[in-house]
Amino acid sequence: MLRGWLGKSGRIIMENPRTISREFALQALFYMDMRNDTSSEKLELFCDVFTISKKSLPFFLELVNGVTSVMPEVDSIIERFSDNWKISRMSGVDRNAIRMAAYEMLYREDIPTKVSINEAINLGKKYGSEDSGAFINGILDSIRIALDKNELSRLGGLDKQMKQN
Repeated sequence: MLRGWLGKSGRIIMENPRTISREFALQALFYMDMRNDTSSEKLELFCDVFTISKKSLPFFLELVNGVTSVMPEVDSIIERFSDNWKISRMSGVDRNAIRMAAYEMLYREDIPTKVSINEAINLGKKYGSEDSGAFINGILDSIRIALDKNELSRLGGLDKQMKQN
């Protein structure tokens, strides 16, 4: 399933497979969050219901499995930078878009921080409230600044952790 739109030049512009992966990952994380169950069974059920292209599937799985495997650490960092907001009080869309971007920022050195932030903002605008974009940007930009100032360190890639075990 390819997704795209007609650009100003009249040419079809195809959506980036990673953008599609992030969109499905947000939906899967939201579903699992609402069920309070991040088990592999819930992820399999999601994948049985939704068709994810072969191009988008690997990054989708890496995001969902990555976020769920480090969720307590990521949630703690999000709360630290979310000025008086407990993670449980955030909307499900905002919470999971922020989790996904924070995971990328902290664990995926190969993804530019600004890309992670922009993708999360766009997901918030698409699926969240009218304030979601600004809310998501505020928290993620605070995390970005802390990373840039070395007040917060990257936690390392999951593949690094797996090699150590």
